[in-house]
Amino acid sequence: MARLPQLRQELTLTPAAAAPEGAPTWMLHDPAANRFFQIGWPAFEILARWHLDDADAIVAGINRETTLHVTTADVEALLRMLSQQNLLVARSAMDTDRLAQYKQSTQSSSAMWLLKHYLMIRIPLWHPMHFLRRAAGLVAFAYTKAFWLLVGVCALTGLFLVSRHWDEFVHTFHGYADVQGIVAVGIALGCAKVLHEFGHAFTAQRYGCRVPTMGVAFLVMLPVLYTDTTEAWKVSSRARRLRIGAAGMLTEIALAAFATLAWSLLPDGPLKAGAFLLATTSWVGTLAINASPFMRFDGYFLLSDWLDMPNLHERAFALGRWWLREALFGFGDPQPEPFSPQRRRFLIAFSFATWLYRLAVFFSIALIVYHAFFKVLGLLLFLVEFGWFIIRPIAQEAAVCWKRRADLTWNARTLRTLLVALLVVGFLVLPWHGGVRAPAVFGPGQAQGLYSAAPGYLAAAGNAPLAREGQQVAAGEVVAVVVSPDLSFQLKAAQAEETALRWKVEQQSFDDRLRQQGVALRKRWDAARQTVEGLQAQIAQLTVRAPFAGRVSVPGESWAAGTWLPRGEHLFDVIGPAGIKGDAYVDEYDVRRVRPGDVATFIPALAEAAALHCKVQAVDKVNLGNLDEPAVASVYGGPIPAEQDRKTQQLVPLQATWRVRVGDCDGTANLARELDGVATLGSGRESYAGRWLREGIAVVQREAGF
Repeated sequence: MARLPQLRQELTLTPAAAAPEGAPTWMLHDPAANRFFQIGWPAFEILARWHLDDADAIVAGINRETTLHVTTADVEALLRMLSQQNLLVARSAMDTDRLAQYKQSTQSSSAMWLLKHYLMIRIPLWHPMHFLRRAAGLVAFAYTKAFWLLVGVCALTGLFLVSRHWDEFVHTFHGYADVQGIVAVGIALGCAKVLHEFGHAFTAQRYGCRVPTMGVAFLVMLPVLYTDTTEAWKVSSRARRLRIGAAGMLTEIALAAFATLAWSLLPDGPLKAGAFLLATTSWVGTLAINASPFMRFDGYFLLSDWLDMPNLHERAFALGRWWLREALFGFGDPQPEPFSPQRRRFLIAFSFATWLYRLAVFFSIALIVYHAFFKVLGLLLFLVEFGWFIIRPIAQEAAVCWKRRADLTWNARTLRTLLVALLVVGFLVLPWHGGVRAPAVFGPGQAQGLYSAAPGYLAAAGNAPLAREGQQVAAGEVVAVVVSPDLSFQLKAAQAEETALRWKVEQQSFDDRLRQQGVALRKRWDAARQTVEGLQAQIAQLTVRAPFAGRVSVPGESWAAGTWLPRGEHLFDVIGPAGIKGDAYVDEYDVRRVRPGDVATFIPALAEAAALHCKVQAVDKVNLGNLDEPAVASVYGGPIPAEQDRKTQQLVPLQATWRVRVGDCDGTANLARELDGVATLGSGRESYAGRWLREGIAVVQREAGF
């Protein structure tokens, strides 16, 4: 082999933690790029003898002076790695060309830099090492056992006190639902994150690491702080690396412990409100975000150090892809890395859990990006985000498998994969899915509620008892009487006044004082008579009668005579002898598939209720401006997205919704009350793939303004 190229002089080599099997490792640091490479014992021995400048001499020296057995192939492999990572001094035109090609490749990728990084842009703002060295003594108390014992006591005490006022604590969240509350939460979160990052920085500096920069990163256009603790990999002690990785979360936990206790002890006021914000943002930020190992946050680095597996995601993903290829196609490839069966199962499960988690996160980010901009740009960024982070990895893996199609052989795994693929494709492509499923509300064809017209108490109609559940009544039959003492008193007073005014009118021609009042007296008498008539009409309305012949239904428990009622109390329902009608609600994608005369099958949500077979009678020509049935609105747990208008208090659907009127149900069927459920309308069949494609095109056309 020719003379070995020279290593770059600024590279450093420091001992690292032992490998899981106990072999020593070292960390090779490239300060120019601030990158770290973990190497094993053979690579270390080769680098230690690199000055010999001859591969054969290096191999002979290692085999003679150590228990290792290396070959020139090991030296060549290490040389290729050093060359690929640009860790060698460029001495020839070939080296210069390689660096130029590397620069060109990075510049070409820079053309897509905004595409890859617009969701996470880092801006370094500060070189904190001088400050960290000067302030290290001020925070030394935070690394003592006594301090963390105090934190534990405060946390337990604060959580116990909060549990005794849990309703008050939870209700406090409602006070921050406005713009000022959101600003206050943002300020509290910012303070917590500043302390979080300083926790990382001070701990890294304490264990001999250099913290080159601290700054701000824009995560989905939202500013977050960051600290560069890459040099933590230089620390050989795994326990110390774990402390560096956990320092930020521990800082927030300590802040949350003190703030929780303060909220429980402070009187109402600004200090208590600030303690609440610090407590909630710290607990939520630590437990829900930073502790997750599925993204490259603190939880990931903690898990990586605890397992002693640098590049945990990449190694787990490689193992997951290997397992997936073997399970689907049985290529017979060797395992990417040797692991114990227990560790292998864990890493495979971790890789799939991370993929699913990231799928949900990236899809959510795509939706956030879509809603954060005006429609056309938001739609474009949504498609880019969805395609780059979700579709592209799937397509790349499919391309790898396609290139290896020559390696496929017919075996149990490939046959199983083919069968499952055919089933999935058939499920998506074949038009087996029939009918339109829509939320619906069905009720009696003829039904009317009876309500109390004024406050009062219930009384029986004459000698008959109050109407009961299931009682048959004739049209106009009295089912109950509401007695209103207030209206009775007003009627007596009005009748007395009307009687007095009538006497004065009759005596007006005989009395000079009454004659002086002229026609005004008669007008007063007319007004009094109208008042009496109005009160008598109101009292007459208190006699509750059946509007038509039918059956009485009591909406709740049976009424008892003497029960006091407010105005508008629902007393009874009178249901006609036969007939059912219903309304189903379809979206803009399904309204074209429903026609009058189509078959409609209604499945009530009430388990004991039987299915109804009806027909579509009409489809509204325009979409609904508001929903008349609260049961189908999302505000009340229904499937149709809706919100309540603050002015009119009406339910407004958030997506285009059409009403389908259904009737002509089974002749013998009848309903005692309204039921919500699902209606299957029509019998036309379509595939899921066709439906999704049609919906996607409709969304693009609508949102892009085509």
